[in-house]
Amino acid sequence: MTETYTTEVEAMKVIVFQLADKEYAVPVAQVQGIEKLMHITRVPKTPHYVKGVINLRGVVTPIIDLRQRFGLPISEDEETTRIIIIQLDDMEVGFVVDSANDVLDIATDTIEPQPEVVGSHEEDFISGVAKIEKRLLILLHLDKVLNPLK
Repeated sequence: MTETYTTEVEAMKVIVFQLADKEYAVPVAQVQGIEKLMHITRVPKTPHYVKGVINLRGVVTPIIDLRQRFGLPISEDEETTRIIIIQLDDMEVGFVVDSANDVLDIATDTIEPQPEVVGSHEEDFISGVAKIEKRLLILLHLDKVLNPLK
Protein backbone atom coordinates (compact mmCIF):
# COMPACT_ATOMS: atom_id res chain seq x y z
CA MET A 1 0.00 0.00 0.00
CA THR A 2 1.43 3.35 -1.00
CA GLU A 3 0.67 6.57 0.71
CA THR A 4 0.49 9.80 -1.16
CA TYR A 5 1.37 13.01 0.52
CA THR A 6 0.03 16.31 -0.65
CA THR A 7 1.62 19.47 0.50
CA GLU A 8 -0.69 22.39 0.85
CA VAL A 9 1.03 25.52 -0.32
CA GLU A 10 -0.59 28.50 1.31
CA ALA A 11 -1.74 31.10 -1.15
CA MET A 12 -2.67 34.70 -0.70
CA LYS A 13 -5.18 36.26 -3.10
CA VAL A 14 -4.16 39.79 -4.11
CA ILE A 15 -5.32 42.65 -6.30
CA VAL A 16 -2.51 43.79 -8.59
CA PHE A 17 -2.31 47.43 -9.64
CA GLN A 18 0.06 49.62 -11.58
CA LEU A 19 1.87 52.77 -10.44
CA ALA A 20 4.41 54.26 -12.84
CA ASP A 21 6.29 51.25 -14.21
CA LYS A 22 5.86 48.95 -11.20
CA GLU A 23 3.21 46.46 -10.14
CA TYR A 24 1.97 46.50 -6.56
CA ALA A 25 -0.33 44.14 -4.70
CA VAL A 26 -2.72 44.34 -1.76
CA PRO A 27 -4.66 41.45 -0.18
CA VAL A 28 -8.12 40.95 -1.71
CA ALA A 29 -9.52 40.53 1.81
CA GLN A 30 -8.87 44.23 2.46
CA VAL A 31 -10.25 45.50 -0.86
CA GLN A 32 -13.87 46.71 -0.73
CA GLY A 33 -14.06 47.63 -4.40
CA ILE A 34 -12.44 49.20 -7.43
CA GLU A 35 -14.05 52.36 -8.76
CA LYS A 36 -13.55 54.52 -11.82
CA LEU A 37 -12.15 57.94 -11.04
CA MET A 38 -14.88 60.28 -9.83
CA HIS A 39 -15.12 63.82 -8.50
CA ILE A 40 -12.88 64.24 -5.46
CA THR A 41 -13.64 67.10 -3.07
CA ARG A 42 -10.47 68.77 -1.74
CA VAL A 43 -10.09 69.07 2.01
CA PRO A 44 -7.96 71.93 3.38
CA LYS A 45 -4.96 71.33 5.64
CA THR A 46 -4.45 67.68 4.72
CA PRO A 47 -1.10 66.13 3.75
CA HIS A 48 -0.11 66.75 0.10
CA TYR A 49 -0.86 63.15 -0.91
CA VAL A 50 -4.47 63.27 0.34
CA LYS A 51 -6.45 64.29 -2.74
CA GLY A 52 -9.65 64.82 -0.74
CA VAL A 53 -12.82 62.82 -0.14
CA ILE A 54 -15.51 61.14 -2.22
CA ASN A 55 -19.08 60.21 -1.36
CA LEU A 56 -19.17 56.50 -2.12
CA ARG A 57 -22.65 55.04 -1.64
CA GLY A 58 -23.31 57.40 1.24
CA VAL A 59 -19.92 56.92 2.91
CA VAL A 60 -17.44 59.81 2.91
CA THR A 61 -14.14 58.16 1.99
CA PRO A 62 -10.68 59.83 2.10
CA ILE A 63 -8.67 59.44 -1.12
CA ILE A 64 -4.88 59.06 -1.20
CA ASP A 65 -2.82 59.56 -4.35
CA LEU A 66 -0.32 56.72 -4.05
CA ARG A 67 2.03 58.33 -6.59
CA GLN A 68 2.38 61.36 -4.30
CA ARG A 69 2.52 59.17 -1.18
CA PHE A 70 5.50 57.27 -2.63
CA GLY A 71 7.21 60.35 -4.04
CA LEU A 72 6.68 59.28 -7.65
CA PRO A 73 6.18 61.76 -10.50
CA ILE A 74 2.60 63.00 -10.75
CA SER A 75 0.79 61.91 -13.91
CA GLU A 76 -2.37 62.99 -15.61
CA ASP A 77 -5.45 60.92 -14.85
CA GLU A 78 -6.09 58.46 -17.67
CA GLU A 79 -9.03 56.34 -18.75
CA THR A 80 -7.42 53.45 -16.82
CA THR A 81 -7.00 55.40 -13.55
CA ARG A 82 -8.86 53.69 -10.72
CA ILE A 83 -9.63 54.16 -7.04
CA ILE A 84 -9.08 51.01 -5.00
CA ILE A 85 -11.21 51.12 -1.84
CA ILE A 86 -9.33 49.56 1.09
CA GLN A 87 -10.77 48.55 4.47
CA LEU A 88 -8.24 48.59 7.28
CA ASP A 89 -9.43 48.09 10.84
CA ASP A 90 -12.53 50.31 10.99
CA MET A 91 -11.32 52.77 8.36
CA GLU A 92 -12.19 52.87 4.66
CA VAL A 93 -9.84 54.73 2.32
CA GLY A 94 -9.34 54.96 -1.43
CA PHE A 95 -6.02 54.73 -3.29
CA VAL A 96 -5.69 56.43 -6.68
CA VAL A 97 -3.69 54.08 -8.94
CA ASP A 98 -2.76 54.15 -12.63
CA SER A 99 -4.69 50.95 -13.33
CA ALA A 100 -5.99 47.85 -11.56
CA ASN A 101 -4.57 44.90 -13.47
CA ASP A 102 -5.83 41.61 -12.09
CA VAL A 103 -6.45 39.27 -9.20
CA LEU A 104 -3.78 36.66 -8.51
CA ASP A 105 -3.05 33.88 -6.07
CA ILE A 106 0.48 34.21 -4.71
CA ALA A 107 2.06 31.22 -3.02
CA THR A 108 3.24 32.55 0.32
CA ASP A 109 6.56 30.72 -0.09
CA THR A 110 7.36 32.92 -3.13
CA ILE A 111 7.16 36.10 -1.07
CA GLU A 112 10.56 37.45 -0.09
CA PRO A 113 11.26 40.15 2.48
CA GLN A 114 11.62 43.65 1.14
CA PRO A 115 15.03 44.27 -0.40
CA GLU A 116 17.20 46.93 1.18
CA VAL A 117 16.94 49.84 -1.22
CA VAL A 118 18.82 52.94 -0.25
CA GLY A 119 17.09 56.21 -1.00
CA SER A 120 13.75 54.72 -2.02
CA HIS A 121 10.76 56.73 -0.77
CA GLU A 122 8.50 53.71 -0.79
CA GLU A 123 10.72 51.25 1.09
CA ASP A 124 8.89 51.89 4.39
CA PHE A 125 5.61 50.85 2.78
CA ILE A 126 6.76 47.49 1.39
CA SER A 127 6.00 44.28 3.27
CA GLY A 128 7.58 41.97 0.71
CA VAL A 129 8.21 41.16 -2.93
CA ALA A 130 6.76 38.24 -4.89
CA LYS A 131 8.19 36.84 -8.10
CA ILE A 132 5.58 35.29 -10.37
CA GLU A 133 6.99 34.10 -13.68
CA LYS A 134 8.57 37.26 -15.13
CA ARG A 135 6.59 39.64 -12.94
CA LEU A 136 7.80 41.28 -9.77
CA LEU A 137 4.98 42.30 -7.42
CA ILE A 138 5.57 44.72 -4.57
CA LEU A 139 3.36 43.87 -1.59
CA LEU A 140 2.24 46.91 0.37
CA HIS A 141 2.22 47.22 4.14
CA LEU A 142 -1.15 49.01 4.38
CA ASP A 143 -0.72 50.00 8.05
CA LYS A 144 2.36 52.00 7.16
CA VAL A 145 0.88 53.53 4.00
CA LEU A 146 -2.03 54.82 6.07
CA ASN A 147 -0.07 55.53 9.26
CA PRO A 148 -0.45 59.34 9.44
CA LEU A 149 -4.21 58.99 8.87
CA LYS A 150 -4.74 56.61 11.78
